[in-house]
Amino acid sequence: MTQAFPWIRGRLDRFGMLLSGLCALHCVLGLVIVAGLGLGGGVLLDPAIHRVGLLLATLVAGVAIGLGAIRHRRPAPFVIAMTGLSFMGGALAVGHGAEEAVLTVIGVTLVALGHVLNLRSVR
Repeated sequence: MTQAFPWIRGRLDRFGMLLSGLCALHCVLGLVIVAGLGLGGGVLLDPAIHRVGLLLATLVAGVAIGLGAIRHRRPAPFVIAMTGLSFMGGALAVGHGAEEAVLTVIGVTLVALGHVLNLRSVR
């Protein structure tokens, strides 16, 4: 059982980094496609996508970084990831557009950094 937690946590950290990258790509490409080409605004900028993404990011970061923090007892991964989640939550409070994209990209970058630090701290 104790061997399962590091494996699960490591997988979740890697999934969290992938999810962060996909989220950043969604934000940047969404702005380019919608603003530049005028396509897909109803789907790409749907607020439900952002709420579900934040929920998923919170769950993955909470489990992976929480398990890592219990194991390595270093606060930096947790603090950085939670700051990133706060930026992502703040992005939901502003309207669609450049402000939301900037806040989200900052947030997902910090969450991904938290996952990277979490992986490195355990080793």
